[in-house]
Amino acid sequence: MNPILSTVEARVLGSLIEKELTTPEYYPLSLNALVNACNQKSNRDPVMNLDEDAVRQAMQRLEKQGLAGHADNMVSRVSKYEHRLQEAYNFTRHETALLCELLLRGPQTPGELRSRADRMHKFEDLGVVHSTLQRLMKREPPLAALLPRQPGTKEARYTQLLSEDVEAWKPEPESDTTAPSVSGGDRIARLEGQVAELQTEVAGLKQQLAAFRKQFE
Repeated sequence: MNPILSTVEARVLGSLIEKELTTPEYYPLSLNALVNACNQKSNRDPVMNLDEDAVRQAMQRLEKQGLAGHADNMVSRVSKYEHRLQEAYNFTRHETALLCELLLRGPQTPGELRSRADRMHKFEDLGVVHSTLQRLMKREPPLAALLPRQPGTKEARYTQLLSEDVEAWKPEPESDTTAPSVSGGDRIARLEGQVAELQTEVAGLKQQLAAFRKQFE
């Protein structure tokens, strides 16, 4: 069973992951740096105003769940903190970047995830984003989920399943007259993800075939 994180715990964990990937020279983070990272106004939704006590308590709970803790620090007397997501889940860099974005900004479309996660890890195309999301969804237990398409939108959004915030994004029960359309949209979005994944595989096979042909030219 996945640990269920509070809103603050999700923000703290996401901030630690982000800073490791974007500014490794300043990582692990001191408590003050971690508070600033949690409260920054860019790349955050919603923007928070956490104090040191709230962040410290969240770190204590994350440590109990094996997701973060104190970093070994032989240079400075200042306590520093790090995440332990890799030890807990053995993620690829693609998976880490996408999960980080979902923790920091909530549900997003594949296009939004690709552009926003680019600062942490480059995604060559949307097919890679879709295939990475599929891997997160297929983990046991799942770490990501596809949300029903909202009325008036063209793309479905994905969410992470580590945070209690997921409850807020669950669709309201529909009446019998509207349920078929919701499930239909869900199926279409899933099929789109599968098509994108197949396109990525085909592209890879084409590259392999081209390389094979060059051997005989």
